[in-house]
Amino acid sequence: MLDGQIADRIRVLVALSRPAVAVLLALYVALGLAQAGHAEDRLLLAGCLVPVMAFLLCSVCVNDLSDRAIDQVNLPGDRNRPLVTAAAGSRELVVTAGASAAVALGSAFVLGPRPGLLMLAALAVSAGYSLRPIRLADRGAVAALALPACYVALPYLLALTAARSAVHPRDLLMLLGLYIGFVGRILLKDFRDVRGDTLFGKRTFLVRHGRRATCLFSACGWTIGSLVILAATSRRTPALVCSYLLCLVLALVILRLLAGEVGHRREEALITGAAAIGRGMLILQLAHLATDQAGCDALARSTVMGALLALTLVQAVGMVRYGPATGLTVASLLEETSASRGERPRPGISGREVVQVEGDGPEEAADGRQRRVLADRPGHRGAVRGRQ
Repeated sequence: MLDGQIADRIRVLVALSRPAVAVLLALYVALGLAQAGHAEDRLLLAGCLVPVMAFLLCSVCVNDLSDRAIDQVNLPGDRNRPLVTAAAGSRELVVTAGASAAVALGSAFVLGPRPGLLMLAALAVSAGYSLRPIRLADRGAVAALALPACYVALPYLLALTAARSAVHPRDLLMLLGLYIGFVGRILLKDFRDVRGDTLFGKRTFLVRHGRRATCLFSACGWTIGSLVILAATSRRTPALVCSYLLCLVLALVILRLLAGEVGHRREEALITGAAAIGRGMLILQLAHLATDQAGCDALARSTVMGALLALTLVQAVGMVRYGPATGLTVASLLEETSASRGERPRPGISGREVVQVEGDGPEEAADGRQRRVLADRPGHRGAVRGRQ
């Protein structure tokens, strides 16, 4: 019994840590160390990951607590939302958030006063993002500009200042490129959450301006961010430039497809493919810095870049064609469960969004309200049709 409870708690912590986001933050930590000339310092890497991962856990707990009602509409049954699935209670998340904040702040100050002050500022921004009366998450473009301050600037600058005290202009230019690129990509997250965001008055960029404007803004951020990163990179190689430009072109093609009227599963596949390209570009940049500091010759560096580029393209194309495997599996299971209960799945959307054949349940009422709200906005017709 005790072993089962411990295993359940571990599963909850893993779900709250958001593995995909944790990997992304770890990449920014590694980029910060590489930019500081410490790409191979594994001990320092581990020391920087502790406060960053604790910060992520705290931020996720606070956000899940504040967005519980919205998540019940957007992500019913999602195992990554233990508060929605009742795998964890509100009190448990509050305790986890407090403990994680203490660990994040304490371990950051162990690295030095600058990392500690950065962590203190990031915790304040994270709280203001989710909690009222500030709640930046409800403020459209402001939210898209504030979130990267936590998810990009914190891990990058914390690692950079932990490795060396001086921050050079080229370091800040690299941060600017990473920041702009992340702003362009984070807007795509709103496609998944548009239903609950509209219902609860969360005025994200997508809700306010529609899918085409969102994709256009994302494309601008992606392009400008990539060019700024290349400009900030020392000793650029043709392999790095060609790899970056090829990934950028593929990302823009995906955004062009996403701007059209697509079904929910197609939309999910395109966004997942774009995310794979974004991670791949960060890995390419990290590989360039690491091989440069290791003193590898041109042939070895080109081989590494070519292999990483091929893996990125294969993963991105696979995601675009087939979609994320976990999402399709969950949808299929829920469709089978719905059929056994006499429920009718809505066509063109994932299996988790079902409507009762009889009666007007909360899911059906929420969907109807979303259609009415978005239909009144000319720029949102594509977002509604894409989910019908």
